[in-house]
Amino acid sequence: MTQPPQPPQQPPQGGGFGPPQDQPPQTPPPAAGPNPGKAPEPGYGYPQAPQPPQTPPPAAPQTPPQPPQGYGYPQGAPANQPPQAPQPPQAPPGYGYPGQQPGPYGQPQQAPYGQQQAPYGQQQAPYGQPGYGQQPGYGYPQQTMPHQPQAGQPGGGKKLNTQMLIIVAAVVAIALIIAGGVWYASSGEDEGRQNDTAGQSGGTGGTDDGNGGTTSGKEKAPSDPGAKVLFQVPAPEVKNDSTVVVSGSWLTDKAYVKSGIAQIVGYDRDKGSELWKLPLAGPVCQASRHVTDDNLTAVLYQPAMPTKADPSHGCTQIALIDLDAGKRLWTKTVKTGDQLVNFDNITLSGKTVAVGSTSGGAAFDVSGKLLWSPKPADSCYDAGYGGGEKLVAVRKCGSYDQRQLHIQTIDPKSGKVISEYKMAEGIDYASIVSTNPLVVAADVGDSAGDGSGISDFFSIDGKTGKLRTRISAPGEQFAARCEGITRVEACNLLAVGNDRLYLPTEEHDGTGKYSETNEIVAFDLATGKQTGQRADAGDGYTISPLRMDGGNLIAYKRPPYDKGGQVVSIDGSSFKETLLLRNPATESVRDVETSMSPEYSEFLYSEGHLYMSKVYASKRSTAREKEYLAVGFGTS
Repeated sequence: MTQPPQPPQQPPQGGGFGPPQDQPPQTPPPAAGPNPGKAPEPGYGYPQAPQPPQTPPPAAPQTPPQPPQGYGYPQGAPANQPPQAPQPPQAPPGYGYPGQQPGPYGQPQQAPYGQQQAPYGQQQAPYGQPGYGQQPGYGYPQQTMPHQPQAGQPGGGKKLNTQMLIIVAAVVAIALIIAGGVWYASSGEDEGRQNDTAGQSGGTGGTDDGNGGTTSGKEKAPSDPGAKVLFQVPAPEVKNDSTVVVSGSWLTDKAYVKSGIAQIVGYDRDKGSELWKLPLAGPVCQASRHVTDDNLTAVLYQPAMPTKADPSHGCTQIALIDLDAGKRLWTKTVKTGDQLVNFDNITLSGKTVAVGSTSGGAAFDVSGKLLWSPKPADSCYDAGYGGGEKLVAVRKCGSYDQRQLHIQTIDPKSGKVISEYKMAEGIDYASIVSTNPLVVAADVGDSAGDGSGISDFFSIDGKTGKLRTRISAPGEQFAARCEGITRVEACNLLAVGNDRLYLPTEEHDGTGKYSETNEIVAFDLATGKQTGQRADAGDGYTISPLRMDGGNLIAYKRPPYDKGGQVVSIDGSSFKETLLLRNPATESVRDVETSMSPEYSEFLYSEGHLYMSKVYASKRSTAREKEYLAVGFGTS
């Protein structure tokens, strides 16, 4: 879709590009330097300093009238078209970030729109491995990364030179090694909790009704879908013109929980009043999107606050958080030799907390018991994990220039490999879209061309490890995004349910003058073909999946300049849309709403409540600007 413009107050960038630093000794890059067609791996054992994605300003109006420029629009930019983003100055790493991650790729050709391709990298028979706790050693960074419009290109500057775009994308993506795992966290109870874990992780639920759909979801249309602003959480004060990660948000029956600067805070779902505050020693690096049945989740954080002299202390602290009580139940670290491991990602499946990195993977039971940890002698390592209903590892094997990814469904208690799919060599990064059914995304041959990290989806049988089908999803046609470089669970603008993959199309001209719109379409995970189902956003709106609700799909409609956003439920069988929530269209409310977007913010919806929040906090450019960490909307 047309990418929103970057705000003028962009955070400083870290150091320059180059070969990866401190690669694991068992997989060194070639002596002549890293392959120029690949993004270098994160530095071994040391935190990286990525550039965070920028919170986009409001979407451009879709009709001729010129409204007043609102919150987030760059000064002097026409309100009906995206201004060009200024280039940020080169500066030292920002506050709260670990050291820099470079990463250029190559640029092959696109596949035809929606065309199913032959199986890619035929699955090898699973090899017998001992449980993770006995395996020799190992060694993941979500979220989508924004890219800037390029002058002179048609279609609002949607595409950039692939080489340059991916360089920026890789750097931006690494920022999210310290960001919470998307984010679209659980918002229901018990069975619903699994189904509500993220439009990004997909999630399945309900019983097949025999017509391609499943049983209805829990979200019901209110008598009046009109919503009001319930509360706004002011953006925290940030010092030294820097940027701090504040990623991670969750919903329980009583609280909306959001990460702040070196703290996690629980707010009343309706009033926004503070229920509890949990201080941390340092900033949150990343947070699991998943929540247990008793409202436990996990986060990674730094052991101390960054300073100018020491901008990062590494993402070494693994903590289990009780979202009901607002307490930290335990904090753990993992060592290889006498060095603490810096982890890039964290997830939760059942009662297991799993973390991955270029140094290897580790896991703990919710009781705090260590289940497995990295083995330095191993030539393969667990780069990251996807959680939720199942636990899936992205395991990297081979040398730097001959990498092969093994997608392994593993027992979350023992680490025993249940099934394995070996991806073809040349695919260096993969993202777990859903663990049940198992769906993996990858940018095959770096052919996406738009920085989305997706050219193809792989539907895999989690029991046998066999490839069910491969779905071509060219970046020029579809708007879903996955980071994949180090955060293997960092996908958004998509959902999985009913044994289908739901994707939004890129924006295109609508029926009205100056109007753009898009749709959500469905792919069958057994055949790889489109089902023919389509949900239209409507002129001026842009629609994107948030999560599954039983057999129904919950989606958000980003509004045009003169209306409020909407949340709709899409029936899994008929694709009929039901309006669940409609935000106010007043300028002040709309400005706050459109300052956050599904691409670069956290969205949670449950029972007539919509919560939006930012994943970065930065020093405001002027004292008169009002910025918010989070905003809550609700129907009466």
